[in-house]
Amino acid sequence: MNSLEKMRRKLKPRATYRREDFIHLSSNVDRYLKTLVLEKALVKIQNGLYMCPEITPFGKALPEENQLLKVFLKDDRFVVYDLNLFNSLGLGLTQLHNKRIVFNRKRHGEFQFNGKHYSFYRWREAPKKLSKEFLYVDFLNRFDKLVEDNIKNKNLLKKQLRKLNQKNLQRAVKTYGKESTKKKLQSLLFQ
Repeated sequence: MNSLEKMRRKLKPRATYRREDFIHLSSNVDRYLKTLVLEKALVKIQNGLYMCPEITPFGKALPEENQLLKVFLKDDRFVVYDLNLFNSLGLGLTQLHNKRIVFNRKRHGEFQFNGKHYSFYRWREAPKKLSKEFLYVDFLNRFDKLVEDNIKNKNLLKKQLRKLNQKNLQRAVKTYGKESTKKKLQSLLFQ
């Protein structure tokens, strides 16, 4: 079996791969990756990042988002969410956002995968899953960029913050909050 055939056998529909995943199969990886892309067995997402498409009656099925991000980051410690989640915090927000946020330990910047826009924020630690406390802290991190009517939302924010588990909130702000967020939280909770 030649190297190209070995690479073909490794492919699974809707899986995401890095160039490094194929290095042990061939001494000429780049040529064979190019061949697989031309055959449409692989789709190049970004330099060194590929997906194996699954053809459905509706077209190509995209890879599962968490798996794509795990391969891209080479890490499974991240959380991905939509800024629209802030609208569910009971703060009277109604803005719609078109960007996914990836809170992680490795990458920072703006990226686009499969037509979706992602903002990567690198932090010393990333949560394993979303919590309400984390969302409120990240909302405070972005407060000045998100809120149209600061006074109205500050009053709602005070009420909502007092309903949270204060121990978990303090842990979240200590781990994920910017310095300005820590000050905002102190003023909101103790005014």
